[in-house]
Amino acid sequence: MKVVIYARFSSHNQREQSIEGQLKVCNEFAANNGHIVVGEYIDRAQTGTNDSRAAFQRMIADSDKHTFEGVLVYQLDRFARNRYDSAINKAKLKKNGVRVISARENISDDPSGILIEGVLESMAEYYSAELSQKIRRGMSLNAEKCLSTGSNPGLGFKVDSKQRFYVDETEAAIVREIYERYAAGEKAAEIVRDLNNRKLTTSKGKPFNQNSIGRILRNKRYIGTYIYQGQETPGGMPRILEDDLFYRVQAMLDKNKAAPARSRGKEEYLLTTKLFCGHCREMMIGYSGTGKLGKQYHYYICKNARKKQCDKKIIQKEIIEDKVVEACAKLLTDENMVYIAQQVALACNEGSDAVPVKALKKQIAELDRVIENLWVDIERRQIKDIKAGYERLDKYMVEKAELEDQLAIEESNRLILTEPQVFAFLDYVKSRYMRDVQNRRALINIFVNAIYLYDDRFTLIFNAGNKSQQTLEIPLDEIEEGLDQAEEPEGEKASSSLIASAPPEKGLALQVLFSTKNPFRNL
Repeated sequence: MKVVIYARFSSHNQREQSIEGQLKVCNEFAANNGHIVVGEYIDRAQTGTNDSRAAFQRMIADSDKHTFEGVLVYQLDRFARNRYDSAINKAKLKKNGVRVISARENISDDPSGILIEGVLESMAEYYSAELSQKIRRGMSLNAEKCLSTGSNPGLGFKVDSKQRFYVDETEAAIVREIYERYAAGEKAAEIVRDLNNRKLTTSKGKPFNQNSIGRILRNKRYIGTYIYQGQETPGGMPRILEDDLFYRVQAMLDKNKAAPARSRGKEEYLLTTKLFCGHCREMMIGYSGTGKLGKQYHYYICKNARKKQCDKKIIQKEIIEDKVVEACAKLLTDENMVYIAQQVALACNEGSDAVPVKALKKQIAELDRVIENLWVDIERRQIKDIKAGYERLDKYMVEKAELEDQLAIEESNRLILTEPQVFAFLDYVKSRYMRDVQNRRALINIFVNAIYLYDDRFTLIFNAGNKSQQTLEIPLDEIEEGLDQAEEPEGEKASSSLIASAPPEKGLALQVLFSTKNPFRNL
């Protein structure tokens, strides 16, 4: 199989060398499994919680060329830690005949493997959220001391090695000029034009525009106010402006302020890439409309029906999502959770020390022996050129330090899960699935392979074992006839960006996949 390697590291607790470690493990995995590596895509200092990564997006686009059949990653959280983005992008790859392969996690390509992959992805997203909470707690501690929390300090300020703010006088002069010119009645557009003509830039090194000028003119940091999550601490920052000038400008801004535009929150459609029309087998996508009283409604609609090529009725988002989630939650019996925990822990940890960590430990142990023997030879004067001996010793010590650094990176990157950890995660999901969208998403990701929706029922296909055993038909009590009482906004608003469908293989369409050896029997 022709594969490309995708590697990335985030800026938190990881280093550039971790890219080399990922590439090494992936190349060894490819060689051991008969894959041919035809390219590499690398994102440096990029988060996995969203897919706005240049090399990642280029890889997704290149899959259209059909030059590779697999994307090989160090482990699944390198691909994405956000289940929604993962599902969208895997569906795009699947449409082009490309699958995602993990070099670290022992995951088969059967329905049981898909279930395990779903648990691992959901847990990666959960741990990513936990890490974010820890980072926020650390930021809050810094905020209590009026220290930098890592965000852009703004034009006129810099941060020292102890995270303390100080005034950059060159930039502070630009800030004062902007305020004085605006206070004198000069328009923001004129100020922007002049600053850009003088090749001056914002704190991010970019040309000024009216938005950046507006942010500067509203920034209370310039009068010494420290701000974190809406909380203000007067005197927490070094001062650049006097109160009189600042508040004079605020009064002018308030007078000229236009009414703010209404913002509209983004709605998440949890069944994207998994919900298919029972009539034509096309993918169903998120769709919204606005009622006569201004209330917004959210639906799933068949892509062919949207083009008037299918007569499938639309269905209200909450109805189908609730019923699917409820069906999945019934699978979380204690017996099933024990089984899943065993399988996930086994897949996650089986051979986890074999390729990267064990190999590095072996190399370090061999170097230790070489170094020890060389020390003995030097002490016993068994080496004619003592200076050359010490040079060799220094070389080995540097090599050992590099290997120890790589080992530390490998061990810090490993997500080693025990059965109790996986069971506790599943129990947490079960206890909060109706209240917490992340846990609803986790249930769908873990258990649902595909859903075929008809006008009076839907068929669920679960990720489970290797043998077909039964189907699960669920009736629908409430079906939305259409947007009879809703007014569509200007232009249709579809919330799924997929261009084409990616349904499972036809052989899976009418059966739930279960193994006779696993306990998924009591639905």
